[in-house]
Amino acid sequence: MVKKHKLTRRELLKGSAVAAGSLALTGVGIPLAEARGSETIRLGVIGCGSRGSEAARDCVKSSPGVRVVALADAFGDRLNGLKNEFKVPDKRCFIGLDAYKALLALDDINMVILATPPGFRPIQFAAAINAGKNVFMEKPVAVCPAGIKMVIEASKLATDKKLAVVAGTQRRHQAAYVETMKRIHDGAIGDIVSAQCYWNMGELWVKKRRPGQADVDWQIRNWLYFTWLSGDHIVEQHVHNIDVINWAFNAYPEQVHGVGGRQWRTGPEYGNIFDHFGVEFFYPGDVRTISMCRQIPGTTDNVSERVVGTKGVSDCCGTIQGENPWRYDGPNPRPYVQEHADLIKSIRDGNPLNEGERIAESTLCAIMGRESAYARQQFKRSWFMSRCTLNLLPPDDLKLSDSKPVPPFAVPGKYQLPGFRRR
Repeated sequence: MVKKHKLTRRELLKGSAVAAGSLALTGVGIPLAEARGSETIRLGVIGCGSRGSEAARDCVKSSPGVRVVALADAFGDRLNGLKNEFKVPDKRCFIGLDAYKALLALDDINMVILATPPGFRPIQFAAAINAGKNVFMEKPVAVCPAGIKMVIEASKLATDKKLAVVAGTQRRHQAAYVETMKRIHDGAIGDIVSAQCYWNMGELWVKKRRPGQADVDWQIRNWLYFTWLSGDHIVEQHVHNIDVINWAFNAYPEQVHGVGGRQWRTGPEYGNIFDHFGVEFFYPGDVRTISMCRQIPGTTDNVSERVVGTKGVSDCCGTIQGENPWRYDGPNPRPYVQEHADLIKSIRDGNPLNEGERIAESTLCAIMGRESAYARQQFKRSWFMSRCTLNLLPPDDLKLSDSKPVPPFAVPGKYQLPGFRRR
């Protein structure tokens, strides 16, 4: 699927339910943007909402010699804050759903931040790698198996091109987590026999629809609540905790069985996602773990991870109890800044980090949990990646003014997992 460093949407999605048309992701004569050993990281930001803006500020804080030099967003009003803050000229500010293409065509940019809604991530990531840019991309990195395949292939291409890729799973760059995981992997808690992870919380923001507002325009501004854009909250948010458990196991689950529903968030402003999930993941050796996430006000908050071994228990972020008790008491710099510092250091050292495949695998786990809960079906990862035909990637010609009816939310027992045959 990778031929002479060229990726096409047709090649990457061969065997999936591909929408009509194709997206050319090949380079068009754009030279590799070198940053190794240079004094300046010339940063382009694709997606300038709150998440992209914070990532840009953290990146600038993280290392000397970082300049924000170009911006792209679907909406012009989203550009204004960063445009004024970093004095980016109008001619380097791009607006529209294809604005990322104009930004990536700028030869002087050697790094980009990808912070648009996750449904667009696979296409934009592949385009950035083809354009020769180092990448910081927010999690999750896809919302369907077709997107996961695209991210994995682009990540392999990044390795070939010696480009750096870091994802917004900041726990991987947080000192307390890093030091704890070293000890877990060295056997401090023995063999892991079970684990639990949680992201249980109250409600988040919601954007009510304005009279006359087009479907696509409203859904992108209210992106949390549409599966094609966010992947549902188990993917968009809970991927953090699932990634930590994968890190502890140093492995990925082989099969999944989930439950969930839509009990409190039932209005049309909440799109078609669930408000709670419970998922059982089966790791190698039939080690079973529990994953739980919820976004319902008035309920108990719990954002944490826990692993249980034959010699002890750990919260993964600073404590171990049991035969080898330990508590982290070292420095703990802000991980949202540290992840950018690690990325930039790797670029300048000529030893680029590449977290692309790893975050693709953790995102895949969350997608599997969602689809298992939607359908109330247990299935294996191998089946999901080889046989599931689910493809939520947006078409390349999508417009903000387009009509896009919201599919009904999944009803367990009635929702048909694409490609799955009930026995």
